[in-house]
Amino acid sequence: MAAAKLSTLCYIEQNGAYLMMHRTKKEHDDNHDKWIGPGGKFEDGESPEDCVCREVLEETGLTLCSYRFRGIVTFVSDVCPTEYMHLFTADGFTGTMTDCDEGELAWIDKERLLSLTLWEGDRIFLRLLDEEIPFFSLKLRYEGDALKEAVLNGERMTLSGD
Repeated sequence: MAAAKLSTLCYIEQNGAYLMMHRTKKEHDDNHDKWIGPGGKFEDGESPEDCVCREVLEETGLTLCSYRFRGIVTFVSDVCPTEYMHLFTADGFTGTMTDCDEGELAWIDKERLLSLTLWEGDRIFLRLLDEEIPFFSLKLRYEGDALKEAVLNGERMTLSGD
């Protein structure tokens, strides 16, 4: 079994919108055609904060100056190694947005987020962020692209198909 992956994801907020990336440019992308926030895999020796700041800068050209660590999301899949994603929100940044080689960046009004092509589990943690839930642990178990189980802070959640 492959080693677990460590990653970050950041939702940068400005004027009631999040900076989102439509993943359309990379071949063999697990997130192809999905909308997600900027982020990526840890490099050796990085803390979650180091990783999120580096990934946001690499993918957007923006330097974070005000951000919060909001939770850990554990992705379990029957096709990919387990991933521990460190979730952040940010409301302060400097710099000028650049093009991203992984997808198209766009500011999306938070009210429109759920109409986008998202992973089903992303809809859960976006709601938790919107509700200002304090630091949380969310485990999402997928079979292929289908979300089969969600566990928030150790309590199993009811899914729409349950």
